Amino acid sequence: MIEVTASGLYTQRFLRGMETGQLDTLAHAATEVMYPAGHRLFSDGEYADKFWLIESGHVSLDLLVPGEGPVIVDHIGIGGIVGWSWLLSPYQWAFGAVCVTEVKAYQFDAKAVRELCAADPALRAEVTARLFEVVARRLQDTRTRLIARSYGEVRT
Repeated sequence: MIEVTASGLYTQRFLRGMETGQLDTLAHAATEVMYPAGHRLFSDGEYADKFWLIESGHVSLDLLVPGEGPVIVDHIGIGGIVGWSWLLSPYQWAFGAVCVTEVKAYQFDAKAVRELCAADPALRAEVTARLFEVVARRLQDTRTRLIARSYGEVRT
């Protein structure tokens, strides 16, 4: 197993600009992983005990629609974060995630990160603020896609 270091984490868009001490702390909760294309990281409703920062490859987020099966709702690529349901109780995934290509990522133990954040209010504030930026951006992207889809349906 390759040791995760602060300098390795610094290259991740989600963590860029964090203090070295905070990155050192987070490195203790991280491992490097690789998954083949087609590997399911998690399914809707499962316990959210991890999250990932994508180093290479792409992951699709999906939602199980009754009568249709899984519907892709987003794609996460290099530099993106997969998963934020680990932050808030009841720690359940609201979507599913599957590797579209081979994926190399930093995988974080969610419970360990929550404990590290509980012990360090500055780290908690930094991680939470960064997650809210991701959530807000993805909600805006979803809004844009829904408007475009709605507009396309009206015009056809």
